[in-house]
Amino acid sequence: MANLKEIRIRITSVNSTKQITQAMKMVSASKLKRAQRAIEQMRPYSEKLSKIIQNVSSNTAETESVYSKESENKRVLIIAISSNRGLCGAFNANVSKKVNHLILKYRNADVSVFAIGKKANDALKGKHKGNLENFPENPHSVFDDLNFENVSLIAEEIMKAYRDGTFDQVILVYNSFKNAGVQILKEEQFLPIELNVDSAVTNTDYIFEPNEEEILEDLIPNSLKVQLFKALLDSFAAEHGARMTAMHKATDNAEELIKTLKLTYNKLRQASITNEILEIVSGAEALAG
Repeated sequence: MANLKEIRIRITSVNSTKQITQAMKMVSASKLKRAQRAIEQMRPYSEKLSKIIQNVSSNTAETESVYSKESENKRVLIIAISSNRGLCGAFNANVSKKVNHLILKYRNADVSVFAIGKKANDALKGKHKGNLENFPENPHSVFDDLNFENVSLIAEEIMKAYRDGTFDQVILVYNSFKNAGVQILKEEQFLPIELNVDSAVTNTDYIFEPNEEEILEDLIPNSLKVQLFKALLDSFAAEHGARMTAMHKATDNAEELIKTLKLTYNKLRQASITNEILEIVSGAEALAG
């Protein structure tokens, strides 16, 4: 059994850990508010842009785009979006598991994995079978300054690789933000895009200037950039929600452990005092006898 000094050291250590987890929880809560506001503002724009593309394509007699051509999926790129830091529960592990599942699913294809986020890169680097030549050397830095311009550079490289035939299919794997306590793991097809798949699309009587084909040619690349940006914003908000929840649980566990250690400490201290009293009484009786 541990002595009183060891228990005091453990109480001090756990208390220090509790202060750290409390601080991390507060920091994540602060960042979560901004990240949540950003993704909530982006989602309606992304959804509306996708709807416009479907409506425009439904008005076009022969809808075809270089980004919508179906193929045999012999070369598949999986983009795994994770965080750069840990201490956020199963947030990053879920992404890695999903990617491993997809690698097995497409085992007959040439699968490449590109990670945006240090944790996914560390977990999946053994699974890389290829990479994109012109990708930024450090794509994980996109989270240091998450804005549309930086994400557009990555999206353009993905689209270029798809146009050149480097890949036949591109899949996004990321955690979508629902609320602070819930993150939904998503597998989302990035390329090829699907046009005219919704039979419920309203055939709106648009006036096109210059014409449908040129409008789609301009809208689709922008839509893909928005889709990737939305996925990164989603993952960023989900990360802070997961970390805030994990740190909250860690703080609660630390408090429970401190209570248990203090109870053990008090019991041992009481037993020690009782033994000392018994020894004093026994000594006094021996002297009196």
